[in-house]
Amino acid sequence: MPSEHALLSSSSSKRWLNCPPSARLCEAVEDSPSPYAEEGTDAHTLCQYKLELALGMNPENPVENLTYYNQEMDECAENYKDYVLEVLEEIKQTCSDPLIFIEQKLDYSKWVEGGFGTGDCVIVADGVMHIIDYKHGKGVKVDSQDNPQMKLYALGALAIFDGIYDINSISMTIFQPRLANVSESVISKDELLDWAENILVPKAKLAYEGKGDFVCGEWCQFCKVKQTCRKRAEANMQLAKFDFQKPPLIEDSEIEEILPRLDALAAWVEDIKAYALAQALSGHKWKGYKVVEGRANRKYTDEKAVAATVSSAGYDPFEKKLLGITEMQKMLGKNKFEELLSSLVIKPQGKPTLAPDSDKRPEFTTAKAEFNDNTED
Repeated sequence: MPSEHALLSSSSSKRWLNCPPSARLCEAVEDSPSPYAEEGTDAHTLCQYKLELALGMNPENPVENLTYYNQEMDECAENYKDYVLEVLEEIKQTCSDPLIFIEQKLDYSKWVEGGFGTGDCVIVADGVMHIIDYKHGKGVKVDSQDNPQMKLYALGALAIFDGIYDINSISMTIFQPRLANVSESVISKDELLDWAENILVPKAKLAYEGKGDFVCGEWCQFCKVKQTCRKRAEANMQLAKFDFQKPPLIEDSEIEEILPRLDALAAWVEDIKAYALAQALSGHKWKGYKVVEGRANRKYTDEKAVAATVSSAGYDPFEKKLLGITEMQKMLGKNKFEELLSSLVIKPQGKPTLAPDSDKRPEFTTAKAEFNDNTED
């Protein structure tokens, strides 16, 4: 997979479209890939291999070189491969000669200076072109609807294939197996080009020139300067105007103003703590603070040796417990699991949690609310 990145990359587009000057600000900060990002890279490599193998491309098996390879990753990649092949077969029902491209470089520099990205899977056919993007993360569910990264991929694909096939619309799919998320949306070619000319181009120009206004929001999550960004600090520090020492005096309107900002505030606090610790470990001295050793739990140096030693002394070193549902299904297989245990498995009601009205989940109904509804005339 390509290791080079564009200044205005597709993966960071949500950030620089909403906060244009962040692009140049982040440019000066060296990349330090997280274990999550490296795991994602391994997963994409495995997905590419499985799909190319299924298509008869004879790729080299990368498994022995994957640091984070495990059974879950293998199953995710297998599911991704199956999904892409299903889509391809559906397309063949209406188009006899579709083209499929894997890890395809997509250049959208016609609209964004120096802009390019890599599409996990592009299937080109008359009528509808398909863009399929694999996400291995399980922290945040990704939606394809109005997704700028997917739109940029679509523009890059149009730039290559629009003259070869008669493309009217683009189907954009996020395949995120660890969250059981397959998010599909369709945008017409005209609608996409309108977005490109009227929203993308002016924002990208500002971002490339390092101009525009700093704006904080959910897109700050993957910003390389999120810990020390002054705009983000100012936005979160505004909460200090509320007197949390006297909660009974806070009015409902104030609570409603605070609620939408608490998650961002908590994330900012954790980012500041992580940044301060990293700087301290590098030798920086923070007034009033020092680095100390945290709590650690005891662990065996050699589990096999422990088991052998305890067994030889006449004891059973192992505990026996029922396999969890996921492990049980892996052992039995999905069909056998359903045959044997479907009547013995339930999904309890989830714990109530506050969410904004824009959340797609239905509103939680308590037993008390149901009782009140049933007793009203």
